[in-house]
Amino acid sequence: MFRDGALPTDLPGPHSGRPVVTAGAPRGAARAAVVALHGRGATAQGAINLFAPLARHGVAFVAPHAARSRWYPYAGDAPRERNEPHVASALAVVDAVVNETRETLSLPAAAVVLVGFSQGASIAAEYAADRGGDHPVGVLSGGLLGPAVDGDTTGRYAGDLAGTPALVAAGADDDRLAPDRVRGTAAVLRDLGADVTERLYDGVGHEVVDDEFAWLDDVLAGVLDEPTR
Repeated sequence: MFRDGALPTDLPGPHSGRPVVTAGAPRGAARAAVVALHGRGATAQGAINLFAPLARHGVAFVAPHAARSRWYPYAGDAPRERNEPHVASALAVVDAVVNETRETLSLPAAAVVLVGFSQGASIAAEYAADRGGDHPVGVLSGGLLGPAVDGDTTGRYAGDLAGTPALVAAGADDDRLAPDRVRGTAAVLRDLGADVTERLYDGVGHEVVDDEFAWLDDVLAGVLDEPTR
């Protein structure tokens, strides 16, 4: 899908030219795809492994790897400019991966599900809010970046999500992510037109739970016109 299994080198740095891992259905057999974004300290292969419960016949998986295994160097609630140029580079990577996946596999936008965990979730949320589109998005244990997140999108986000399914979910006991950031992220995506499912799980920390996999599996089942599991 990508030449030599790597991102293009002409993307903005620092994430240009990094590896891309693919798995699942090959070209010609794929009817849906999951673009998976790993968290800080993890890998593209780790993202493939994390979302393995979503594997179905006809589903391809594509995961880019961030420079130094992190999409941005500072905390998610730091001023956005402090995490540049990393965030802009990450958004360019997602755009390239989504577009290459669609083109190579001949898929409509709604058949490419963008999902991320932790830092990857924040990049997925930023991409959806900034670029819009029909790609279903899963924001798992992450949220939009910046010191404050609320429903006021004026001047910051221009994405038109127009009914796009979005899951914004995290553990209520996650010590890395305040519940208000989850709620604020859900509010922003909702204001941009997304069909948002917002969930906070009591007694859950910084992890992915079965209910999140079930939501994503339902989205894929809908794309494939197959029963849910």
